Amino acid sequence: MQKIARILIDQAHNQAWAVKPEIAATMNPANPADASYAKMAEAAKVAEFEVNLHETGLFTAASLAETDILVIPHASTEEWEKTIGVGSPKFSPDELEVIESFVRGGGSLLLLAETEQPKYGNNFAELAAKFGVEIKNATVQDPSRAYKEVPTWIIGDFDRLTKSDFAFMVEEVCLYRAGVLDVATGIDAEVFMHTSEHAAPASAPLGVAVQHELGRVVVLADSDLFGDDSIDDCDNKQLWLNIAGWLANAKAAAKANSKREPSSLLADAGWLKLADAIEALRPMQSKDGSIDASEFSRDEASKLVDQVLSAIDDLAPRFEHQKEYFVAVKKDIENWRQGGFAVPDFFDSLELFRPDLNRKNSVQHLAVFSMYTQNGNPNRNLEAVITNTFWPDWLAEKEKKYNNPAFIPIEFVAFTSGYDTNSAVFFPETVAVRSVSTYYWGGIFCDREAARFRRVSQAAKELLYLPLPADAERLVNDQQLAQETFVLWDLIHDRTHSRGDLPFDPFMIKQRMPFWMYALEELRCDLATFRETLVLEAEGDRLAKYMRYAILFDRIFRFSITGGRVRNYDGLGGQIIFAHLHKTGALHWTDNRLAFDWEKVTEEVVNLCEQVEALYHDGINRSRMAQWISAYEFVTSLVQPHPASNWAKGADTLPTGGELKEMVNLVLDDEFPLNVFFETLNRKLADVISSTKGITA
Repeated sequence: MQKIARILIDQAHNQAWAVKPEIAATMNPANPADASYAKMAEAAKVAEFEVNLHETGLFTAASLAETDILVIPHASTEEWEKTIGVGSPKFSPDELEVIESFVRGGGSLLLLAETEQPKYGNNFAELAAKFGVEIKNATVQDPSRAYKEVPTWIIGDFDRLTKSDFAFMVEEVCLYRAGVLDVATGIDAEVFMHTSEHAAPASAPLGVAVQHELGRVVVLADSDLFGDDSIDDCDNKQLWLNIAGWLANAKAAAKANSKREPSSLLADAGWLKLADAIEALRPMQSKDGSIDASEFSRDEASKLVDQVLSAIDDLAPRFEHQKEYFVAVKKDIENWRQGGFAVPDFFDSLELFRPDLNRKNSVQHLAVFSMYTQNGNPNRNLEAVITNTFWPDWLAEKEKKYNNPAFIPIEFVAFTSGYDTNSAVFFPETVAVRSVSTYYWGGIFCDREAARFRRVSQAAKELLYLPLPADAERLVNDQQLAQETFVLWDLIHDRTHSRGDLPFDPFMIKQRMPFWMYALEELRCDLATFRETLVLEAEGDRLAKYMRYAILFDRIFRFSITGGRVRNYDGLGGQIIFAHLHKTGALHWTDNRLAFDWEKVTEEVVNLCEQVEALYHDGINRSRMAQWISAYEFVTSLVQPHPASNWAKGADTLPTGGELKEMVNLVLDDEFPLNVFFETLNRKLADVISSTKGITA
């Protein structure tokens, strides 16, 4: 299993804390837990960190080369503490420079200081000062916020911050004889934990997070809170994991905006020839794909078709597994020309385009069809796209459990301008054909889904002053992780359309319905996937926790405000989730800041899932019309309808005695307008949403 980050714990500078229990036992035979960080190390391992020890020698660039997070526990001379007894508690000048350089280049540091710091004979203060943090000589007392009524065992206070959610799943943290810190002006730092206003000293920093060029630093004014005899008190262990998570994200954050190397195919002469011909044909084609001879030259169109056919031949050696398709598609294109460029028909070649038969990682396919692109170009223009199948071994194993033979996660390699849009899918039903083809497969461009999720979520975080838990920040920063997350989400979501109590799935029966029925179906599949992550997590799946953030953030931040307000069923799904979480107190919008009560979020999303499924279950015993009305009542219990809504007036005013289409005709284009939160979000993020057009990894 891939580890989140590599932690190196210093044990070579006369530390007062030993990670190895047998060493802690020699330091404090009567109470080894008071000298041990074994539980701290084990908690990190369980949370998918790799933990190593630096047990001898000085720090050098080489000794830190394979490290992401350096943890330096409190060190002392033997005069004040029982220690490991190895090395000096003072870092050499060269070591101080090595550590600072390590952080500056993207590494992370956790420095665990102590009460009355100067007496211990270490030079932690000198190291902390390199990052703008002062370790002061103090011992905090606070009878008003005391743990077990001991005035020097204090409960830290947390502020709502923006850098990271250090208080994620944390109610209380206890520090034991803590010192205090101070922060220099002008540095990129936040105090995430401090003493209470009644303490002495009052409102003083206890925990500081610093962004130091590419790296990150956390300094704590107490080291006992993570000792074996303390880490299980209050929420001390969760704080340790939150800090480790934030520190682990330094390198991912530094690379968050990096781009993958473009494929060599983009410069291939055959691809350039193909793309140029298709773009020249584009303005000639009508919406149905035909070319009007009275408006455009057939001779010119024919020359461009020759170029397309020649380019396919040039590219064919790169795609040996598609020989039969290329023969068929060239014939379909030739028939289009011989038929006077009437409405094109790619039925025969579509039947032979079968990426589902070759679901192997990094297999590429060239597709040339006259087609529209969903959420992109509505016209059936001739398009070309080269895809790369994303099918790692772990996904192949998951598909055995969540069987879905039509599911094809793909990445963009190259595409013509029909995909320089918001479209992130490639479906057979978009292709121009003489009759309905068999739908063997459906392609999801996971790289585009992930990239636009990341961009919008990051912008929403900044706009809404939303501190992200470490796992959520990692997801937003890491394209590969986001892509893997979306693939597993899509796999489970897609198969859910045909599972469960299904009295009215509008996508399956392809009948016109009020658009909230489509919203509820998409919502049902997302909520069921969210709930399934709890099963996955119990099985040890590393992506489960990330899927929950992806579903929540994508549906609220992106889907709710993407696209127009004409029957926007995806947007309505996000509005419903937001409204339910806000109504139940799992989400708060206060002082122009968004906050989630993470302990309630999962419970309430599952609750919403059960309500939607109950609506489906009961719908089996209703007429279609009655189910539409019941679904409307469910939606309006959460999202306010338009003031001019015909449906909101009640069933007595609807044409229930007529045809179903009369009911649908009374639905307003924007039956459920955006609330004031989403209106603001839409106004502020409109440019960001627009910037995701054509985005890839």
